[in-house]
Amino acid sequence: MNGSFPAVSRTHLVLIPSYNPGPKVYETVRSARAQWTPVWVVVDGSTDASLKGLQDMATRDDGLRVLVLPHNVGKGAAVLHGLDSAAAKGFTHVLTMDSDGQHPAPLIPVFMAASAAQPAAMVLGKPVFAADAPRLRVNGRKVSNWWANLETLWAGVGDSLFGFRVYPIAPLREVMAGQRWMRRFDFDPEAVVRMCWRGVKPVNLPATVRYFRVDEGGVSHFNYLRDNLLLSWMHGRLFAGFVLRLPLLIARRIKGT
Repeated sequence: MNGSFPAVSRTHLVLIPSYNPGPKVYETVRSARAQWTPVWVVVDGSTDASLKGLQDMATRDDGLRVLVLPHNVGKGAAVLHGLDSAAAKGFTHVLTMDSDGQHPAPLIPVFMAASAAQPAAMVLGKPVFAADAPRLRVNGRKVSNWWANLETLWAGVGDSLFGFRVYPIAPLREVMAGQRWMRRFDFDPEAVVRMCWRGVKPVNLPATVRYFRVDEGGVSHFNYLRDNLLLSWMHGRLFAGFVLRLPLLIARRIKGT
């Protein structure tokens, strides 16, 4: 392995779920590897050429591991596959980031340090948008953020949708094992709500986000109708769970925990 890579962490790894990301994934992985070791990529049934390219990269880099799912199962399910594999290797935390280059790899050490300082917490990226960010995406997330804060009784979730974040593995696996949802695009917002319900404290750090145009290699699998319907159904379920947990959440707030 090239000596320019950072020292190997035995507790924290970078986990990148990836589905048909196009060539931008190679830049994403290289940027992540420049900041952290190890980096794992979960290829979620990709049908483009990215799997072979990533596997070729891994043969030349001991700090990169590629996990392969034969069929597309969704972001949350891909993350869960990575969590299970990471737990089996003794890791305690994962930093998740998207494969399309939108997330700020240079901030990986900052987020990992925050996690090491508060290992029981989850470290959530709070996106800082550039002026050219799509207004529909920027404004639309405000609705999901409002619901997530209501459902957690304002526990401090800075942004419910931004996927650049560090999770403690054990409680997240337990949350996901306890129900069959949060396997697709609903993973990020449902994870923060359910982790808050378990008493996992959110720590928010600002993080820049960049949306790439198609001519810049940008790839998006977000479908406004399908994914917004999924989020609406998710928040309906979470609100019902919130009502059932309200006495516990109020008691926890009174105690300051």
